[in-house]
Amino acid sequence: MVHSGLYHVGSGSFEVGHQQSRTLRALLGTCVGVAVYDETAGVGGLIHLLLPEPIGTASIDLPEKYATTGMPLFLDRLESLGATTRQMKAVVAGGALVGPLTVQDMDLDIGGRTAEAAIQALENKQIAIVQWETGGFFTCCIELNLQNWKWKIHPTGVNEPTQGNNQPIASEFDARQAIASVRPIPQVALRVLRIIQEETYDIEKITKEVKKDQVISAKTIQLCNSALFSKRREVMTLDHALVYLGQDLFVKLIISAAVQSYYNQCGNGYSLCKGGLYHHAIGTAMTAERIAQLTGKVKPGIAYTAGLLHDIGKVVLDQTIANAHPMLYRKLQHRQSEMIDVEAQLLGIDHTHVGEILANTWSLPDELTDAIRYHHKPEESPMGKSVTSIVYLADLLMSRFNTGLELERMGTGSLKQNLKRIGLSGADLKKLVDHMPQRVFAPLEATTEDDK
Repeated sequence: MVHSGLYHVGSGSFEVGHQQSRTLRALLGTCVGVAVYDETAGVGGLIHLLLPEPIGTASIDLPEKYATTGMPLFLDRLESLGATTRQMKAVVAGGALVGPLTVQDMDLDIGGRTAEAAIQALENKQIAIVQWETGGFFTCCIELNLQNWKWKIHPTGVNEPTQGNNQPIASEFDARQAIASVRPIPQVALRVLRIIQEETYDIEKITKEVKKDQVISAKTIQLCNSALFSKRREVMTLDHALVYLGQDLFVKLIISAAVQSYYNQCGNGYSLCKGGLYHHAIGTAMTAERIAQLTGKVKPGIAYTAGLLHDIGKVVLDQTIANAHPMLYRKLQHRQSEMIDVEAQLLGIDHTHVGEILANTWSLPDELTDAIRYHHKPEESPMGKSVTSIVYLADLLMSRFNTGLELERMGTGSLKQNLKRIGLSGADLKKLVDHMPQRVFAPLEATTEDDK
């Protein structure tokens, strides 16, 4: 994706090219970024690695995801453009830990082992590594300028903490007044949500409801043809979408399209790029759906919807958080605080509590309300819903493997407990990453990053 001379290299992909006026960039959490360039040949590139090696045959057709298979492809492509290994120079970044881990949990250090595999691939080719900054708990960004071959590794978010604006603002914040100031989710979405909670529902009834809202109808068709959901055939009408996509995907797209207008009210309080909060919601929804399919603990459609709605409270808090952005960033990154704890310190309330108020106001089903309220700490839920644990895991994976969409920090103290609740173990975490839908990493056209 190109934006003002900037090309964002998504997870599980790489980009190479000759000398030109363009900068390659990758936003990294647990993922690893490797920039390689040959100034003499005028060739360089950047690869964004997701995992150290393939888990099985599930995604073997996407070798760029893995260090052991992606690095050889990446280096071979550079050589095919004229670069030579003796003149190549490399920079490595990323590979942050999922969270503070004990010795027994080190098999969860996916990023560390991805970095090791990438470095090994460079050493095997005797390519000079001029800098590497890997590990830790911070998200970062790696850039390579293809014009002058200058590279940069820096924290994501604000560039430098600014002075001032450091006073708690809880006394100034009124959650219910803030809720009243935002546009709610369209009524058609709420009606569809209630319809699909029934054991059997009439798809014609849903289609009829959507057709009453021309805006949502248009957005549904647009989303059908977007990078995330498009197949090979252009969808022109709702009836065409239903026939071509099937009932389940059709309903998901209706909800996704309706919720988009709600998330689009956000500015840059939580998100590091335009439209990031909505794209994070879509990615979490798709990942939650896949986990539900793998475990059989929750209906996939329920998991998808819960993932889509889990951060609705952030829309309400967005503008107020934006005013405290530098302090928010420092607390998250340098003190390793969890997002909901920082929100509570700044505002006296966090986005999960605000989301619960919204869910009750909109009369959302109990399963969805529980996931919205307890997705950071499912172990505190009195209902103990499996869908809440699934959304927690999907949110955690998105925040670590699709970094840059929003400022987020998920606690990992109950990670094993939540994996166990849905019949998984710590050793299965890599499998969950490997099964994240690859389309999650392909940003929508509307979510290009704003240069800051």
